[in-house]
Amino acid sequence: MSDQNPYEKLGVSEDASFDEIQDARNRLLEHPGSGDGNGLELIEAAYDAILMERLRMRQEGKIKVPERIRFPEMRVQSPPKESLSPRDHSPAWLQRMLDKPTLSDVLLPGAWYLGLSAISVFYTAGNDQILQMALVVGVGISIYFLNRKESKFGRAVLLTLFSLVIGLIAGGLISTSLLLQQIPFINLMPNQFSTVLTFILMWLISSFLR
Repeated sequence: MSDQNPYEKLGVSEDASFDEIQDARNRLLEHPGSGDGNGLELIEAAYDAILMERLRMRQEGKIKVPERIRFPEMRVQSPPKESLSPRDHSPAWLQRMLDKPTLSDVLLPGAWYLGLSAISVFYTAGNDQILQMALVVGVGISIYFLNRKESKFGRAVLLTLFSLVIGLIAGGLISTSLLLQQIPFINLMPNQFSTVLTFILMWLISSFLR
């Protein structure tokens, strides 16, 4: 760069604001001058020299520099941040268990469990035997859909038994203590409610776990 004052090179006064300096730099970069082959480099050098001087003045407490100003030695692009899905934030063991089911993976077992739930609710003759048979069929359906995902029969059995036990216990507690006593128009026996709740839990596990 020549001995020309950097302020003179940009055509601004020494007390010019940062906005004025940047406007002058941008304007000169658009029209650097046809006769000067190094016009762009000289303009950038003058601009950097002014920023360095302003940085020194800021460090000495003489001026306050806006935070948006990036000085030459600080012009380092930060690496792009990777966008993470909510699932990426979950623990590794949970990611290994969760599945991304297709629509058919959700609807097909859902149709089976909807049918079993309808039988459990509306078929009253020999009620206990019907509920037991429905639960047996529901267990088989859950094991089948879980096993066909990764062919891990033991894992499918454990998850199914877990859903069976939790569903029956939770359904029994809810039906006897809260729900059915407070909502009289729900004409369900506690064992019927527990069975339906178990089918819902089996459907969720067989659809969204693997």
